[in-house]
Amino acid sequence: MASAAVLEITDDNFDAEVAQSDQPVLVDFWAEWCQPCKMLGPTIDALADEFQGKVKVGKVDTDSNRDTAIKFQIQAIPTVILFQNGQPVKVWQGVQPKQAFAEELNKVSV
Repeated sequence: MASAAVLEITDDNFDAEVAQSDQPVLVDFWAEWCQPCKMLGPTIDALADEFQGKVKVGKVDTDSNRDTAIKFQIQAIPTVILFQNGQPVKVWQGVQPKQAFAEELNKVSV
């Protein structure tokens, strides 16, 4: 991962990092082999840097963390979910422009 601000979210730490977070959390569900996921990577990194301290940003490798991917019914990647109070509040599928994410993050960030 290019940005140090992006968390690696796994099946083991999902509850602590996302479900119990007091901050909104933007989670990118991706896989190493997924070309559109690689295209979205720099956008996720930029959002992590821009919203650091206001919104947590993390990535779930769906190949290594199948339980979390199944729990949220991830059927296509990249899928990005915005969580607030541990609950999904917005879902995007496919590559999206940075502004699409930033508009939603501005609504929920403090």
